[in-house]
Amino acid sequence: MSWINDRENRRYFGFAVIFCLLLMIFCLWSGWMQGVRVRDSLFQWERTAASSLLEQGVDRGTVAQAFASETVTEEGESLLRMIGHTKENVPVLFSVSDEAVRSAVPLFLMAGAVFSLLLLSGTVFYMERRERQIERAGAVVERYAAGDFSSRLTRGGTGAFQRLLGKTDQLATALQAKSENESRSKEFLKDTVTDISHQLKTPLAALNMYAEIISAEPEKPETVKAFAEKATVSLGRMERLIYLLLKMMRLDAGSVTFENRLIRVGELAEMASEDLITRAEKEGKQLLFEGEEDALVGCDPDWTAEALGNLIKNGLDHTEEGGTVRVSWAASPAMIRICVEDDGSGILPEEIHHIFKRFYRSSSSLDTQGIGLGLPLAKSIVEGQGGVLSVQSRLGEGTIFTMAFPISQSERSRKEAGKRVDKGEEKSA
Repeated sequence: MSWINDRENRRYFGFAVIFCLLLMIFCLWSGWMQGVRVRDSLFQWERTAASSLLEQGVDRGTVAQAFASETVTEEGESLLRMIGHTKENVPVLFSVSDEAVRSAVPLFLMAGAVFSLLLLSGTVFYMERRERQIERAGAVVERYAAGDFSSRLTRGGTGAFQRLLGKTDQLATALQAKSENESRSKEFLKDTVTDISHQLKTPLAALNMYAEIISAEPEKPETVKAFAEKATVSLGRMERLIYLLLKMMRLDAGSVTFENRLIRVGELAEMASEDLITRAEKEGKQLLFEGEEDALVGCDPDWTAEALGNLIKNGLDHTEEGGTVRVSWAASPAMIRICVEDDGSGILPEEIHHIFKRFYRSSSSLDTQGIGLGLPLAKSIVEGQGGVLSVQSRLGEGTIFTMAFPISQSERSRKEAGKRVDKGEEKSA
């Protein structure tokens, strides 16, 4: 009886119960009134019969005995037929009862009409009320279809109709979220295309200029060589821009499945800095690594090395000659932290909340060739694996980026097992 949970159904059911009670009361009253009239008719017949017998000299005891007797004899029935007391003559013999029956017919007809009208009125009221609810729901659904989600179908209720409205509301909420996501995606795509066009415009213009100079002075090897090197630098910048954009798009599209396996943090740092150590030496900067040798982190090594490499590159970009970029790591029972610290220019306090936005470059940056995608890519990679990337900085003193990855129970068990194996090997040795 789940339909009883609907408030409108309960109201109509209550109306039907009251209607049935009233109908029963009326029937009982009518039956009682009919009984009273039949009783009065029988009493009148008995008074008339007793008076007639006494007037004819019949003994009182005989009369009383006749009225008290319940025995029916053939002679009695024959006498009644002889004097016309048959079923066909009941209306004449018992006129009071017959009159009561005839007067009850219009009463019952009128009562039936009244109760039928009451039942029909209640049903029509219920159906019209339900129709208005459905029309209101239809109007809201039409607004949903038009993209207007300002209205809601229901505020609660446990009936089947209310549950249907609630499910429709949930569908509308999902559609609204999807519509908002699509709008944000379109806006983001628009901004991204604009930013890409802007970022590519400068190196393309430079390449065109270098090509014109080389074409105009092919007989000057020094000029050709100099501008060919500059063209190579511009091509490298474009290559890195496209490379980073492709990775960002893969992450945004959700097409990247991160592998989770244990790797030593020192090995991860080597993977991340493989192409940056030579750069640091050429620029006269120190690249240092500090941390426990057996410290492990559960992550996707290739993607996490990409993120860590971007943080190291950012540190080198923002330090001058003689500066230091330090990569350190430390493990706790619940988390492992990998820090990239530099003593470079630092970040303005009002800009620190914007550095993870795409194509954003700090006004205090020393890097003139930066694209503004390295930090957003690193943040997406770290957070995509359930980690956290945070930053602390003081202007003129340096910046610290910290990647924090949670340590799962399975990783802790594997680490403890590895330690027990190492201890066993030491004892056996």
